[in-house]
Amino acid sequence: MRQVVLDTETTGLATSQGHRIIEIGCLEIVNRRLTGREYHRFLNPGRDIDEGAERVHGISIADLEGQPRFADIADELLEFLRDSELVIHNAEFDVGFLEYELRLMKHPQPSISDHAMVLDTLRLARKLHPGQRNSLDALCKRYSIDASRREVHGALIDAELLARVYLAMTGGQTALSLDEELTDVARIAGETAKRSRHAGLELKIVAANQEETAAHDALLDKIRESGACLWRDD
Repeated sequence: MRQVVLDTETTGLATSQGHRIIEIGCLEIVNRRLTGREYHRFLNPGRDIDEGAERVHGISIADLEGQPRFADIADELLEFLRDSELVIHNAEFDVGFLEYELRLMKHPQPSISDHAMVLDTLRLARKLHPGQRNSLDALCKRYSIDASRREVHGALIDAELLARVYLAMTGGQTALSLDEELTDVARIAGETAKRSRHAGLELKIVAANQEETAAHDALLDKIRESGACLWRDD
């Protein structure tokens, strides 16, 4: 299965105000392994960047001088996305901007669904963690993903973090290379466990002595003083 983790940075929050994409970052996953293939572009939006947006991603209009327009890279982007499942956090935002850009250039197929399927990891996270914060930052903390390199938002680094989060949310695999080190470790651990299960093996049972039992009972009494004690039925 081929998936593409995608993120964008923009001049502002709403296409209704004419805001545009200024950065696109994509990473390819095949059969739950990042392949190393990526697509990354900075884009000249042809308009100013809101101060609030610039504080978030740190990209100024001066940084984008000489960069291509979206229409210049649309075909190569769509080719990279073609026939994949897009993994996007808050997909409504990114897909909305992509389709807005395609409509502006009068592309014959402006709907992203004509090119790829979409999986929204924000919706997935809300199902898995109802009532909790499910921003990318919050999910990185929840799944112990190191986001220390992320001083500001950036499309490519956010795509990398999202890839790690998505793989952790959906099965725990967060490897970013093609090597089989983790697979080998799991295989060796499994073989070791199998070898340790000798037929007729008798486990030695060591009972608590009188002093240990008294200390345990005293601890349960202390717990019961502060409320119900699950380990006591008296």
